[in-house]
Amino acid sequence: MFSCKIQNETSYKKEAATHLGSHPKLIITKAGVEQIRKELGHIPIFDASVQIAKEEVDAEMALGIDTPIPKDFSGGYTHERHKRNFFMLEKAGLLYQILNDEKYAKYVKDMLFQYEAMYKDLPVHPQTRSYARGKLFWQCLNDSNWLVYASQGYDCIYDYLSAEERAQLENNLFRPFADFISIENPQFYNRVHNHSTWGNAAVGMIALVMGDDDLLHRALYGIENDGIDADAKDNDGGYIKNEDGKAGFLANLEEPFSPDGYYTEGPYYQRYAMYPFLIFSEALNNVKPELKIFEHKNGVILKAVNALLNLSDADGDFFPLNDGQKGMSYYSKELVTAVDIAYLHGLKNPELLSIAEKQNRVLLDDSGLAVALGIKEGVAKPFEKKSVNFSDGPQGKQGGVAVLRDGDVEVVFKYAAQGLSHGHYDKLSFSMYETGEEILQDYGLARFVNIEQKGGGNYLKENKTWAKQSIAHNTLIQNEESHFQGKYDIGSQHHSVLNFYDFNNDRIKVVSAHETNAYPGTVLNRTMALIRDANFEKPYVLDIMAVTSNQTNQYDFPYYYFGQVMETNFEYTTPEILKPLGTKNGYQHLFVEGHGKANNGNVKFSWYHAGRFHTLTTVTNAQDDIYFTRIGAHDPDFNLRKEPGFMLRKNEAKDALFVSVIESHGSYSPVSENAVNSHSHIAEVKVIYNDNQYTAIAIKDIQGNIKTFIVCNSKVSGKEQHELVINGDTFQWTGAYYFN
Repeated sequence: MFSCKIQNETSYKKEAATHLGSHPKLIITKAGVEQIRKELGHIPIFDASVQIAKEEVDAEMALGIDTPIPKDFSGGYTHERHKRNFFMLEKAGLLYQILNDEKYAKYVKDMLFQYEAMYKDLPVHPQTRSYARGKLFWQCLNDSNWLVYASQGYDCIYDYLSAEERAQLENNLFRPFADFISIENPQFYNRVHNHSTWGNAAVGMIALVMGDDDLLHRALYGIENDGIDADAKDNDGGYIKNEDGKAGFLANLEEPFSPDGYYTEGPYYQRYAMYPFLIFSEALNNVKPELKIFEHKNGVILKAVNALLNLSDADGDFFPLNDGQKGMSYYSKELVTAVDIAYLHGLKNPELLSIAEKQNRVLLDDSGLAVALGIKEGVAKPFEKKSVNFSDGPQGKQGGVAVLRDGDVEVVFKYAAQGLSHGHYDKLSFSMYETGEEILQDYGLARFVNIEQKGGGNYLKENKTWAKQSIAHNTLIQNEESHFQGKYDIGSQHHSVLNFYDFNNDRIKVVSAHETNAYPGTVLNRTMALIRDANFEKPYVLDIMAVTSNQTNQYDFPYYYFGQVMETNFEYTTPEILKPLGTKNGYQHLFVEGHGKANNGNVKFSWYHAGRFHTLTTVTNAQDDIYFTRIGAHDPDFNLRKEPGFMLRKNEAKDALFVSVIESHGSYSPVSENAVNSHSHIAEVKVIYNDNQYTAIAIKDIQGNIKTFIVCNSKVSGKEQHELVINGDTFQWTGAYYFN
């Protein structure tokens, strides 16, 4: 059962169709139009947004309307033209309402009738790659994009059209369009995935404009009796329906979101899905307020906006967990929508206004007006990002993602569920940032989105052969095999488990989790701490990965960095001819640029990037191997970024412990040609105790000061009392860890 106050399906279906007031009513309302016209010219950010839209639409109108016969993948002319058109339908409709200029209504009308004339005879798209081909676009997903935006344009000119014109558009274009992306493509529409969210919102938006409660029911609850097994999967690797066999918009609000607002596919696709989630919710709130959509699942859709903003770095770029394109940020159009609607319906949080100020534009509707007035009145406050832990899974019981923050250093620790079809095989992986710069990276996706020359702008084969594989991430790999054998069927059944987290200590932020299913018979236990020490320029990271297994294995532990190698304390050789590290599971894409044997004690590796120095100090023994790697082997089309890595390997080991400290320090100015604090401040990192109960690490700086960190490996209650004697010293503490 759904957890919100929405009526059950039976009572809802019996409800008669209602229209609350006249059009427009979806996103911009009739009352909103009146207030906007009254305030226009006195609300700077809104006025500027209107002017930008006006210039854009006027330029398109001058070019004339083009609705070409579809033939291209994303990035091609026909794809981009139809995409451009649906944006213009929405913007021109809004301009008609705000400026009361009939030329914009005529432009929307003419374009819609041009689509109406072509749609009835339009075959499915000629490109056959998608599991659900559209008509205007190569996939139903983009057809749904079109209908979401076109619905808003239609709503804005609804009263401008005659009854006969509306009937012609609805009977020949909008209803057939809605039927095509839903009942004719249930494998697209009736599942839990960001694709389906767009489809559900598209059908629901046009339903609200037309007052069609049958279509609205289909949008909210999916297609009844679609003939698809509840456990079936589409060929994109996602389950068709949720755990209860339900589909539709409400199922997509229930299943992918945790109670904290984390979206299981990751922030990149959460960003993409937030537009239909919020725009349809806004429309439902305006037209069907009795559904109380913003209260659904304890207000999860508004929590999701806060979660997404917190899953961005100092520059606003989203952390590229799972399939995620780097550089996507809260400056995107989807987040303008999210911030504005969340502000209007989320108790007008003044911190959201500071994000809107950075975005420097607002929606041309009721929510955009509210934000513009708030900014004008000077009530904005900085959006403060703190250390945060987000649970994953519909009940918040499928692992999660933690972000440790101290000053301008951020550590992202992923111990989440698979993430549906966009998930990567990277349990207990992490990445590190400083002032928005990646220090240790997650590769993200292998795709050039909407660039036609690169596979039609779609996912490249290297996304599966490299980006999704475990070796592409900063985590442990056993026997050169990806987690869960790199198989979705296995990975989707499991998730990592949180041990504990603690962000309440000013000196240290800690998170710990374990994974028992990535490799049968092997347990991975990783603890990460961000430590502030007055003897260090910046907070540093302590990384502890403990591995226990029922057999002897090879363990690889990569760190993917950026920049130039500065210094090492071990001997290595560089080959004259580059060869791949392995033959499969992503190893075939890694060139070996150097190889050496580790030291007994510590290996130190320093590099320089973006004006800063960084050093990794790791505990090793003489049997360990060290590899310098470079992404790009077996890449004839140059689809992969040629980026470096530093990898530790333990051979013939049953149980193993990887312990490292990563520090950022110093600077270099190419103008003054002066290097400051370019060397590590770590003298030694040492394991002073380790068993199945406790792991203790001593960190000694170059001045001789020692910090001791002890993590509990079994009893992780925050109230448990502990006593441990190490080398004659007694340590007593309460909770899951000790630090002093």
